[in-house]
Amino acid sequence: MRRAKISIIGAGNVGATCAHWCAAGELGDVILLDVPQTENMPKSKALDLMQASPIMGYDSALSGTNDYADTANSDVVVITAGIARKPGMSRDDLLSTNAKIVTSVAENVKSTSPNAVVIAVSNPLDAMVQRAFQVLGFPSHRVIGQAGVLDTARFRAFIAMELGVSVEDVSAMLMGGHGDTMVPIASCTSVGGIPVSHLIPDDRMAQIVQRTRDGGAEIVSLLKTGSAYYAPAAATAQMVEAIVRDKKRLIPVAALCNKEYGVGGYYVGVPVILGSNGVEKIIELSLTSSEQAAFQKSVDAVKSLVATMETLLKG
Repeated sequence: MRRAKISIIGAGNVGATCAHWCAAGELGDVILLDVPQTENMPKSKALDLMQASPIMGYDSALSGTNDYADTANSDVVVITAGIARKPGMSRDDLLSTNAKIVTSVAENVKSTSPNAVVIAVSNPLDAMVQRAFQVLGFPSHRVIGQAGVLDTARFRAFIAMELGVSVEDVSAMLMGGHGDTMVPIASCTSVGGIPVSHLIPDDRMAQIVQRTRDGGAEIVSLLKTGSAYYAPAAATAQMVEAIVRDKKRLIPVAALCNKEYGVGGYYVGVPVILGSNGVEKIIELSLTSSEQAAFQKSVDAVKSLVATMETLLKG
């Protein structure tokens, strides 16, 4: 049986850690690519991971390269390329630089892996996946963004920490843009089947929601010289697994919504069924009036971000 070919564009902390998770899970053979200026960096990381395989017992093949030709005919392409946030820098500050980087990556992926499912991870996520879609010209179901899985994981972790319970018993859903305007869906959040509202007071829950929104910034402020990578990489690997193993996972991702939720042609975080074809179905929830208002606010923020990106690219 042919193993899936997974190419990760950007061999920094997120890309290399994603390669680690994918290889350890034997999701396929992994190619790490970075720009020529990095010389042998992606090769060294791939070789290091390959040498770990006898110890950890995984048979995935790993290789590193600076040449997109080596990624040809990938089943899944993960785009992590871009500069990372530094203390005091918002996701929006990354907009111009990373939009140009993602444009270049997408142009190369379009010519080398025209049938791939593409997962954008670069920040600011909602704008970067929109840009990748614009350049790739792929069907929208094969271009998706990783954000909702990460945001939901952070939310679940904080709830588990608050209650002193296993993270396995916490189920949650977050929608909207990645960052300050993400929307927790209270009706879809429970612990062991018990609605979270029965366990955590509203005022405390509001604090947990805010910490989730600030999850990335909190890590940036602690690290000083970088941004989160373990959880973002793990979230991306979960999406890769859903695709290469056709698992039909119902998870939140940044998907192109046209008539869905009345969005009108933008990538925002929504629950989807994720399988071998990418987004196989967008799940439309019945939101409360407050959830709908918060979601619309988040969508408006995404639209503004995309408009700013397009203005910067034209300039």
